[in-house]
Amino acid sequence: MCCDSMSVCVRVYIYGLENKKSSDKIDISEKWVRHYSSKHKILLVGEGDFSFSLCLASAFGSAINITATSLDSDDELCVKYMDAMDNISKLKRYGCDIQHEVDVHTMSFDNSLSLQRYDRIVFNFPHVGSRFFGRECLSRAIESHKELVRGFLENAKEMLKEDGEIHITHKTTYPFSDWGIKKLGKGEGLKLAKTSKFELSHYPGYINKRGSGRRSDDYFPVGECSTYMFIQS
Repeated sequence: MCCDSMSVCVRVYIYGLENKKSSDKIDISEKWVRHYSSKHKILLVGEGDFSFSLCLASAFGSAINITATSLDSDDELCVKYMDAMDNISKLKRYGCDIQHEVDVHTMSFDNSLSLQRYDRIVFNFPHVGSRFFGRECLSRAIESHKELVRGFLENAKEMLKEDGEIHITHKTTYPFSDWGIKKLGKGEGLKLAKTSKFELSHYPGYINKRGSGRRSDDYFPVGECSTYMFIQS
């Protein structure tokens, strides 16, 4: 598998290259964006303006394998993000399942989600948002964020396929390093399979958003961050 400069990869399966025959099969239907395949059943949670979902859908040429969710309601999205409704409209044309007011702490009990099993469950830059006011380095802020991640992992592990993965993309510098993402995963009986450096350039069109307050539609500098990939222990 190889990636071009846009980090969009196409996995090609070739059979019998040494003795090529008319019956040889070439499958170019599977497309990749970093860790995500067009053949994965993907659940995205905590989406802001849905630009990450649209990045995957645009690369795959379809979103029938994607369920994209937000904690915000439809009306809240209109107020908070200038491009959200346009992104959602495009996603629907790609066949994406869009759901709003999905709480990561209760999603495994949501009938529209809990009956499904996913290859990838993704939470990019988790943050308690408007429920938190103050500096990120305060102990109460860190504990609030940890509780958010813990609840997400507790629910997500119940929704995975047997060989599925839970992905959390998170800043790795202080004070965000004090969240202890690896330890939180272990506490939920999950095994860290891999950690991969996260680069915005790997996801063309994705614009990370602050998500709360008067500057909810502003992006924030991601700095040094990684994607933590957990599997069932």
